[in-house]
Amino acid sequence: MRYYIVDAFTDQLFGGNPAGVVMLDGNTFPNEAVMLQIAAELRYSETAFVRRHSDNEFTIRYFTPKAEVELCGHATIATFGMLHQETGISRCCLCHTNAGDLNIEIGDQVMMQMAAPRIVATIGNTEEIYRAIGLTDYKPSLPVQIAYSGLSDIMIPLPDVATLQTLNPNMEAIANITKKYNAVSFHVFAFGNDKYTAFVRDFAPLYGIPEESATGTANAALTYYLQQNGIITASGDYSFAQGEAMGRPSVVATRITADGTIYVGGTAAIVAKGELNIN
Repeated sequence: MRYYIVDAFTDQLFGGNPAGVVMLDGNTFPNEAVMLQIAAELRYSETAFVRRHSDNEFTIRYFTPKAEVELCGHATIATFGMLHQETGISRCCLCHTNAGDLNIEIGDQVMMQMAAPRIVATIGNTEEIYRAIGLTDYKPSLPVQIAYSGLSDIMIPLPDVATLQTLNPNMEAIANITKKYNAVSFHVFAFGNDKYTAFVRDFAPLYGIPEESATGTANAALTYYLQQNGIITASGDYSFAQGEAMGRPSVVATRITADGTIYVGGTAAIVAKGELNIN
């Protein structure tokens, strides 16, 4: 089996969000115990195990070092970014996952279709939320809302990028609040005077991730939130800068179509590749 280490949502080595990718030799997946052992050996948050049916149809299963998960966005971007670079594949593909079938567009960027977005709730009393990220007495000009595009995340506006990059988050408080609202993360954002739609940071300590360097699902939800609040138009291409505070700069691309469909994606950089000595 051929394996790859790929940084997703970046074109720079050691940026973005890293994932393992394992290309299977045959028509069947190894048993789950073996895939768990491989994921634990590679030690990334997720490893994608890829079965190729044809030039444009694949099945992927995703494993953390502890368990199988239904879907991982950054591992999907890593997989198809690697396939584009290694095999020259450049077309629309169908990807079967345990979460359902995904339409993947492969070109200069890999773009994957997301679940239908929606605003889950508006949070009226935001004092505890801002206190959890180290701010007091801040009254945002945009609402704090829970937005969904496959997962529910709390969208939290800040006054400027400098404030965003110097936050002092209380991880225990964030975990308690996200649990209270049945959300995955605090997705905190600010606008800058440059080419990016927004700068973002994402905190998900309830799920063992103090900070994520690139979050596809949350930025898809943010795109919908911004559209619903009149910041961006009903359709277009957007980009979000993330990971600077972690030393892993990432760029997450999103697209919202005229019918409200949202895609998320970006580029990928292959860090390493080799053979797994497994019979």
